[in-house]
Amino acid sequence: MAFNDFFAGEIATELLKQLVAISRKSCLCKSSADSLITSIDELLPIINEIKYSGVELSAIRQSQLDRFSETLRGGLELARKVLASGRWNVYKNLQLARKMEKLEKQVSRFVSGPMQAHLLADVHHMRFETMERFDRLEGRLEQRLNSMKIGAGGWVEEAVKRMEVEEEASLGIIGGVGLDLGKNKVKKMIIGRDDLSVVGIWGIGGSGKTTLANEICKDNQVRSHFNDRILFLTVSQSPDLQQLRARIWGFLTGNEAMGYTNNLFVPQGKLQCEWGSGPRTLVVLDDVWSLSVLEQLIFRIPAYKTLVVSRFKFPTTVVHEVYKVELLREDESLSLFCHSAFGQTSIPPTANESLVKQIVNECKGLPLALKVIGASLRDQPEMYWASARKRLLRGEPICEAHENKLLERMAISVEYLNKKVKECFLDLGSFPEDKKIPLDVLINMWVEIHDIDEEEAFAILVELADKNLLTLVKDARVGDAYSSFYEICVTQHDVLRDLALHLSNRGDVNERKRLLMPRRDIELPREWERNTDQTFNAQIVSVHTGEMREMDWFRMQFPKAEVLVLNFSSNEYFLPPFIDDMPKLKALIVINYGTTEAILKNFSVFTNLARLRSLWLEKVWVPQLTNPTVRLKNLHKLSMVLCKVSNSFNPSVLDLPLIFPRLSELIIDHCDDLIKLPLSICEVNTLKSLSITNCHRLCELPADMGMLKKLEILRLYACPELKKLPPSIGELIGLKYLDISQCVNLRCLPREIGKLASLEKMDMRECSQIMSPSTQTALSKLKSLRRVICDDEVSWQWRNLEKTMPDLYVQVAEKWYSLDWLDG
Repeated sequence: MAFNDFFAGEIATELLKQLVAISRKSCLCKSSADSLITSIDELLPIINEIKYSGVELSAIRQSQLDRFSETLRGGLELARKVLASGRWNVYKNLQLARKMEKLEKQVSRFVSGPMQAHLLADVHHMRFETMERFDRLEGRLEQRLNSMKIGAGGWVEEAVKRMEVEEEASLGIIGGVGLDLGKNKVKKMIIGRDDLSVVGIWGIGGSGKTTLANEICKDNQVRSHFNDRILFLTVSQSPDLQQLRARIWGFLTGNEAMGYTNNLFVPQGKLQCEWGSGPRTLVVLDDVWSLSVLEQLIFRIPAYKTLVVSRFKFPTTVVHEVYKVELLREDESLSLFCHSAFGQTSIPPTANESLVKQIVNECKGLPLALKVIGASLRDQPEMYWASARKRLLRGEPICEAHENKLLERMAISVEYLNKKVKECFLDLGSFPEDKKIPLDVLINMWVEIHDIDEEEAFAILVELADKNLLTLVKDARVGDAYSSFYEICVTQHDVLRDLALHLSNRGDVNERKRLLMPRRDIELPREWERNTDQTFNAQIVSVHTGEMREMDWFRMQFPKAEVLVLNFSSNEYFLPPFIDDMPKLKALIVINYGTTEAILKNFSVFTNLARLRSLWLEKVWVPQLTNPTVRLKNLHKLSMVLCKVSNSFNPSVLDLPLIFPRLSELIIDHCDDLIKLPLSICEVNTLKSLSITNCHRLCELPADMGMLKKLEILRLYACPELKKLPPSIGELIGLKYLDISQCVNLRCLPREIGKLASLEKMDMRECSQIMSPSTQTALSKLKSLRRVICDDEVSWQWRNLEKTMPDLYVQVAEKWYSLDWLDG
């Protein structure tokens, strides 16, 4: 589009104002002025459409429009002269009147000549393009009609699902407390914040996002604020971007029919312009699945707001602020369920109240689950309800409607993921419901079986969290460099876990990639026992039981198993004999959810785990690690959490470098009987990371710690009985991170600490008494130190050191306390 086109509309507008003034003032020019007003009134909408269309005109059209712009510019000068001419100068006024008549004829000729030709040409082009589009549409329609059958993923099936969502939205939330809270928060973003042009509603599938968006559009205050200029569009997984952009552009420009005909005049690419003040407009984009699609649908124009509704979390650079939809409270859940199951908002006297509440509890406040499961149980006998409860406990669909309307609809979110991320989501079914999953456990699994590194595994975790497929429970320090994965836990809504189980449990039991027990049981599934005559080809095996004795196990062969997860609740636990038949096992996770540490039996099975690389033990008595019993030559990572370790760390029989010749990471957390580390730990020359945290009785470290030349990370977090560090710590030439936070009785640091030439980061919150003058002198020699985390009361001492250490950043820590670790 040429530069002159932008001025044609401005000149015509200004000329129109002058002509109105002439019509009122000058009798000689009134007739010409009135005719010109009529012609220019007709031309202005066409000029403005060309101005904002973004379409490049042909050379001959551009030349004609340029000449017409010059004519209008001359007319504007003439109008100013007419208004400036005094009434007494009759001769001059007659000359100006003749010129006005000439201008009128020029404008009239353009309107009746070239402009009509332009219109005819446009009609011809539009007709030709329409014919072409109908030809293409006919071909696409023929293809799509073949995919209309259920299960083919066709557009009819998608439309039916969308209609079901709209039907779901029409129900609303019984009681409305949660809905009103969400409405108020979203309204504040939309009508109370002029600085937010794009806002969002974010939540798990089936949580009522569309319901909330519809209620926003119906709200009288919102409608009044936008003067009823609200457009609601469903984007979906496979959107027609051109059609959607045309509808939005037509709505903005007041030419809504354009959205249903063609998008010739829709600007290409991302539109961002300043129109000055205009009418307030709200466009709601529901069911958005892709950032790239969203960016094409956002028009950044003053007084124009976009409300994005999605299961996915988008960057704040695109969606400036979001409201996360909250799940229903217990009373709201019961009301919604009863409305679907009984046609009323409370439990009728004839129903089994305990059974109803148990089923409602399984829905965990998810509106879609409450409605679908409630409707599935309507008018069914009590025995059917009892069966449904058991199936829900096993993570199985209770009927075809439950499978199709809830699980299959929720599965859309998972099918949209790429293959590797989807596999990681399905792995979450390996862990019990309503329990926090240590991220370290997930990372270990994913690294070993999906051929990725820790950084990629963490990125997948963030992606799943952003897509509302899991929730992160973080320690305040998580996300910093050198932060540990075991400081993060993962939780997941039960319906999402049921979905992972539902997708994993398809097919023949012996051929499943994941062999999972959905709920804790007193014995192994009978389905497994019936198929022991064949090998199981599972890559991941997850068992969830109470106490297991030797006789409770049966022989199973797992030639392809790489991960074994043993979840149990008991005081004693006999390790499964079939571990011997897992020659490829790389990661073993043993987690006791009981109240006290469990005694592990049959620890001798470890002698055959030649490929085991990662071992996680939680809330168990760690057996004595005697040399002939256990030799895990490929073990790289050992984690002991909430364990009793004093027996296993007997220095008289323990030779760590012989048992773990390749150990690179050792984690000991919340082990309250750890008093001293075995001396042989100093001889594990492969060790790169040592984390001893929340061990409240640890009183000293081995004097020869300096022998660990490859050690890069040393965490001694929350060890209150530790009073000093050995001088040999200065010999840890590779150490990059040191955490001594909450070591409240640590009085000073050895002067040798100044020799840590590679130290980059140090965390020393809540141990302020160590900053003696001698310690400050030693710390000033740490030329590679880039970041220190400390308390406010000692920050001034570090500020003084900053003067001699220009690359140092001092971070003052906020007070933060948590007992989340107690909530297993």
